[in-house]
Amino acid sequence: MKPANGVPRRHLPASPFKPPPPAPPVERFSVNDQVTHDRYGLGIVTGVEDEIAVVVDFGSRQERVTAPFKKLYKL
Repeated sequence: MKPANGVPRRHLPASPFKPPPPAPPVERFSVNDQVTHDRYGLGIVTGVEDEIAVVVDFGSRQERVTAPFKKLYKL
């Protein structure tokens, strides 16, 4: 049933009738994976700290990237 004015109702984020979208799965990295980072470029994973962080060698520098890995992509 549509409201009288024809505009659909707005759903609030805290509404119990609209569950929150599921969280995207955390990408898993392993040693020697080739990756790319939006800021640092191409690199190779040299260390993995559970699902908390990864250490990546970008050639000129090593960086520790923490989860969530929003800018780090596996190639």
